[in-house]
Amino acid sequence: MQKRLNYSASDIMRRAEQLIQHSSNRYRITVQIANRAKQRRGLDTSEDFDDLPLKPVTRAIIEMSDEIAQPELLAD
Repeated sequence: MQKRLNYSASDIMRRAEQLIQHSSNRYRITVQIANRAKQRRGLDTSEDFDDLPLKPVTRAIIEMSDEIAQPELLAD
């Protein structure tokens, strides 16, 4: 059975704003999101999000906002 998760545009925006607020540098978090999206696009793994029709940047924002509790992710 395929797992269905629906993310609205407002939910994605809220998560992106949350990432920016928790980082010390807006540019750095933007680059981290872009790098994560680039890595995920190149990988072909079978994780929870791979069955969903999400763009790599959206997937990266969701993953990184879920990992916001890890301070080493957003550290300079």
